[in-house]
Amino acid sequence: MGDRIILHNMTFRGFHGTLAAERELGQQFEVDVELHLDLSRAIASDDLRDTADYSRAHTIAREEVEQRQYQLVEKLAGSIAQRVLDELPIAAVVVRVRKPHVSLPGVLGYSGVEVERRRP
Repeated sequence: MGDRIILHNMTFRGFHGTLAAERELGQQFEVDVELHLDLSRAIASDDLRDTADYSRAHTIAREEVEQRQYQLVEKLAGSIAQRVLDELPIAAVVVRVRKPHVSLPGVLGYSGVEVERRRP
């Protein structure tokens, strides 16, 4: 199935990381969520009831970044993915979390992680 709804580059402030300073000072996180589902009914009906309401996916991502605290972005991305899969009528979800301000020597655009979860 090639249909998907994409939320790209949502930006939230969170307090995640393995360093104490990251958890105390916080930083910006960028999140992408791709909802994989058959959109043929929604295309035919033009009715929100026939698709996945992506505002819920946005709310889940915001809540996980802003209201929870994890050491690893892997856990953050996995938590977003699992909640989206549990709460929306989709076949699969891909979540990307980027941390644009990484404390490493040299030039680095961001560090990030991508997780994909599917229904069994």
